[in-house]
Amino acid sequence: MFSRYKKPTGEPVAPVQRPAPAQGAAKPAAQPAPSASAPPPAAKLATQPASRPPQQPAQAAPADRDKKRKERLSDIKVELHKRLLDTLNLAALEHAAESELRAEIAAIASEALEEMSVVLNREERATLIQDLYHEVTGLGPLETLLKDDEISDILINGPHNIFVEKKGKLTQSDVTFKDEKHLLRIIDKIVSAVGRRVDESNPYVDARLADGSRFNAMVPPVAVDGSLVSIRKFKKDKLGIRDLMSFGAFSEDMAEYLEAAVACRLNVIVSGGTGSGKTTTLNALSSFIDNSERILTIEDTAELQLQQVHVGRMESKPPNVEGKGAVTQRDCLRNALRMRPDRIIVGETRGEEVIDMLQAMNTGHDGSMTTIHANSARDGISRLENMVAMAGIEMPLKAVRSQIASAVNLIVQASRLQDGSRRMVSITEITGMEGDVISMQELFRFQRLGLEPDGKIIGKFTATGVRSHYSTRFKQWGYDLPASIFEPSVSL
Repeated sequence: MFSRYKKPTGEPVAPVQRPAPAQGAAKPAAQPAPSASAPPPAAKLATQPASRPPQQPAQAAPADRDKKRKERLSDIKVELHKRLLDTLNLAALEHAAESELRAEIAAIASEALEEMSVVLNREERATLIQDLYHEVTGLGPLETLLKDDEISDILINGPHNIFVEKKGKLTQSDVTFKDEKHLLRIIDKIVSAVGRRVDESNPYVDARLADGSRFNAMVPPVAVDGSLVSIRKFKKDKLGIRDLMSFGAFSEDMAEYLEAAVACRLNVIVSGGTGSGKTTTLNALSSFIDNSERILTIEDTAELQLQQVHVGRMESKPPNVEGKGAVTQRDCLRNALRMRPDRIIVGETRGEEVIDMLQAMNTGHDGSMTTIHANSARDGISRLENMVAMAGIEMPLKAVRSQIASAVNLIVQASRLQDGSRRMVSITEITGMEGDVISMQELFRFQRLGLEPDGKIIGKFTATGVRSHYSTRFKQWGYDLPASIFEPSVSL
């Protein structure tokens, strides 16, 4: 029947086991007929005090039935998935059309359901076939969440607790995995696709999905109550500066300034906390880079989505099973300096590669960019100093600060506010050294004005009144910014 994608007849096919009926699903036993001596029901009720039956069981019954129905469908899906793995020729499926594969899965499922004497309505059958298709070709229960464009983060705490973030707010999803083995199988499917591994000896992994979404997983024994997974989804439509402006991430004056800063090849650091939108901001800023420039990107997990033609992407490599063969971001950065880049973009600077990044910014690779974790521009400078110290380079503090001051021109501070919104809360220039201290000046900031009843933050973007330290450079490059963009806005 399934000749095209069925395994050769010589291979055994596991018999399908009929799932045990859900608890409480058995037919009730026949009630004995009332005897002639038994009192009539009316008389029996008359002897009892009148009382209203409790409402709790009646209200809980639909939810209980729905739970049992889901458990029953889950058991059936597990059995059918085993049947599909035993029946289908997985090697032949790589070139199968979606319509053909769906029809094949539907036919196999119908035959198996008939053997199991299981009757499903049309909606349950359609859901079952869709889930089976995702299990065979995709990532199982995650497929539904990954296709929802409103979801930005998927957080998994064990097989039965999945949370999603929509519009900055976390809610629990009704999507679950069958058990821990099911979740581990999906994790292994993701990491093996990018040549990585996760097991007891290497219980954590960074990877990426086919669409570029960020994936991180920790499995037992490190994860105590089941595997921990976090997925940061990337939008299919790349967000540009105009898109971020429409979302309220920053103002038009700030966008005009940033365009001039990137085009004039200032070295930029995007600073912010976890989930503040650093990578999204870096992607948007890269849109101002001229298409003729050669750009090299270096990341632990390739996430940047640059739109230029001349882009070379590099990704670090973890060690193998023997603990050898690792390629760090610093290794990639050192090699990138020999590849004639106009700009170098490091996805995130978090360790000893900061030395090579600062050297690159100081030695003819103007316009380079990176991100760091910090809560403010001043904290970002301190983080850079600490990373230099962590690299084991013994330099006087003043020499380190002098290196940073000459390398970094601009710090863009991104922040995720309490209402879930992400905004560019500060743009700060580094102007040089004053004694032993790095001098900085803030040009733009987000000013909070209050809080709406629904918890949404009220605020505005405003200039501080300080003129750019690089105004002369902007004019030399053909960007004569009007003085009005640096004037503070009138208070509301």
